[in-house]
Amino acid sequence: MWRGIALFLLLGLAAGPAPGAESLPRPVATALNNHGLDGSGLSLFVQAVDAAEPLLAFNEHVPRSPASVIKLLTTYAALDRLGPAYRWQTEVLVTGPVRNGRLEGDLVLRGGGDPGLSTERFWTLLREIRARGIRDIAGDLVIDDTLFAPGRGDPGDFDGQPFRAYNVLPNALLVNSNTVEFRLLRDGEAVGVYVDPPLAGFQVENRIDNRRATCGGFQRGVAFHLPDGPGGRRAVLEGRFPTGCDRYSLWRSVLPAPQFADAVFRALWAQLGGTISGGLRVAATPPDARPLFAYDSLPLNEQLRLINKWSNNPMTRHLLLTLGMADAGPPATIEKGRAALAQWVAERGLAMPGLFVDNGSGLSRDTRVTAAGLGALLLDAWAHPQMADFIGSMPIAAHDGTLRRRFHGDMRGRLSLKTGRLDDVAAIAGLVQSRSGQRYVVVVMLNAPDAHRGIGEGVQEAVLRWVFER
Repeated sequence: MWRGIALFLLLGLAAGPAPGAESLPRPVATALNNHGLDGSGLSLFVQAVDAAEPLLAFNEHVPRSPASVIKLLTTYAALDRLGPAYRWQTEVLVTGPVRNGRLEGDLVLRGGGDPGLSTERFWTLLREIRARGIRDIAGDLVIDDTLFAPGRGDPGDFDGQPFRAYNVLPNALLVNSNTVEFRLLRDGEAVGVYVDPPLAGFQVENRIDNRRATCGGFQRGVAFHLPDGPGGRRAVLEGRFPTGCDRYSLWRSVLPAPQFADAVFRALWAQLGGTISGGLRVAATPPDARPLFAYDSLPLNEQLRLINKWSNNPMTRHLLLTLGMADAGPPATIEKGRAALAQWVAERGLAMPGLFVDNGSGLSRDTRVTAAGLGALLLDAWAHPQMADFIGSMPIAAHDGTLRRRFHGDMRGRLSLKTGRLDDVAAIAGLVQSRSGQRYVVVVMLNAPDAHRGIGEGVQEAVLRWVFER
């Protein structure tokens, strides 16, 4: 942490006085002025993909917090280093014979770090177990998550919100990003709560009442609690849901990863007509276990779309850990991941001075990168053989992902950009196709008070409009 902060301060001092906003294009300078900003917290880099020099560079060598835009670095490194067809494997093993549909022993799930083991894919894995003649399990469910050793930490370390989906920590067997959807559905005056995925042994208390109002407000007036803490088996939803709302969803992490996987397993296994007599054991694979089969993940290039379009933090953190294992072997650690990423940057010959990557996802106050560094990365990616996979993983303006509600009108579909936002940080980077058809790499990073409250988007839109009109 301190190494990254010290480097940031050192390079910030070495960069000298920041240029004034008067050197910026008029629309951009106007946007800054409208929000009372002098430009000292802004970094810009714009360059045509076939040009030798940038069209616009402003504070481009000052390391700043990029928020989730740093996912571009992690995902591009993974695509190049691991390859677009890379797959993770979840192994299924047994410790006893199968007789007349009954496994006389334990069932072992050995996690392989699959970032995209969704509920649907986990259900398919369970069907594969049933297809091998197993209906009843006499022993325990053993979860082996020892492939990852990401270090000690708490999901609430970043912002004190341990149940938020974006704070989920990595785990070698992470089912559905360890997240459950509480879906509120109106049926006349009643408000029902539907839980997906189902969790065996987990109770939801619905204390939601109505209020006569249009559909709006923070969490639509609904509060979420785990009264028994993160290890408990009970959630309470209460508040007054607007009568103008037909449905609303809250995504929360309610159990530690192994307990969550166990609860989903038991619920889905029962739906498939199976039974399990034993409990949960979180342990290394027993030495007498024999392989039943290995379940392949979706290929990396498909998972990149889920990561970048929807800015999935747990999935990105799995990429960093996987990069570390690819270079230094298991178990995966964040230190190995950082070292692998630094080595990859050097091997690609990317000029990224001042770079410090914390966990790879951008959910960090310590991560730093320069606009010029991100610009160099994007220009390198444009010439990469898997350019289409990388660019295609970014949100498309007014179409999908985190840009689905932005840039409607003449810029619709012409911008492929990764967004990033933290308190006092707003960033965006990617590709812009101008009116003339020219493609530009664009990086905008604003670190300033309240940048995340709309100020940052206003500055971004001024820059992107200026590029688009060329």
